[in-house]
Amino acid sequence: MAQKKTIALFLAAQFLFTPAIAPSQSTTQNATLIINGQSTNVPVIQVNGHFYAGLDALATAVNGSISYSGSMVALSVPTGQGNAAPSATSSNAPASTTAPAAAPNQGFSRGFLNAGIEQMSTLREWHTALATAIQGGIPLTANLLAPYRAQATTNLRLAQVAATTPSDRSAYQLLSNEFQNMVRLSEKYINARANMTYISPDALQSDDLNQRLIACGHSLGAMAASGQFVDDGSCN
Repeated sequence: MAQKKTIALFLAAQFLFTPAIAPSQSTTQNATLIINGQSTNVPVIQVNGHFYAGLDALATAVNGSISYSGSMVALSVPTGQGNAAPSATSSNAPASTTAPAAAPNQGFSRGFLNAGIEQMSTLREWHTALATAIQGGIPLTANLLAPYRAQATTNLRLAQVAATTPSDRSAYQLLSNEFQNMVRLSEKYINARANMTYISPDALQSDDLNQRLIACGHSLGAMAASGQFVDDGSCN
């Protein structure tokens, strides 16, 4: 069986829990989840032809873990056959003493993934605070945004310390670029306010730096979903 790859999924919580499931005996029934031929205790229900499984129990069944940050959920599954749910036919497979061991997956480490989630969450909060101030005509000052910048600085440092794989270190550089762009965007409008320059409520919509910031965020999210580093140039 091919080596199981690390799964690191950034899932918006509303996609997991938004569908309203009305309790009805005619449309809802329990089901059994079988992983690699073995029955599990993961709670599964079928609603109107669709299956829903409990993430916490699923992570336990495959020796994985779940991390939460705001509306984001990260499910991490360890690499290698030893920690995964066993296959029903693996015991019949002949042992090989000549085949070389498969190269370990060099995706994102669990520690870096968690640190990256925290950093992106803080950057989103920072960006929302900036956008709200601009749209509402609230006087922009460095002190207003200082708590977000301080937390993002701390989180970026934690991400740097947590980076252990080549993918971690490459993604850290893009996280750092995203942080620097957020700093520049904030200072741009703080300085404009200090110079008594008029700031349109919709100024961010036509701001090239803001659009690059958003594009980079989407790119980082896509990388997290795949569990592999892929630089599409959005964060450079």
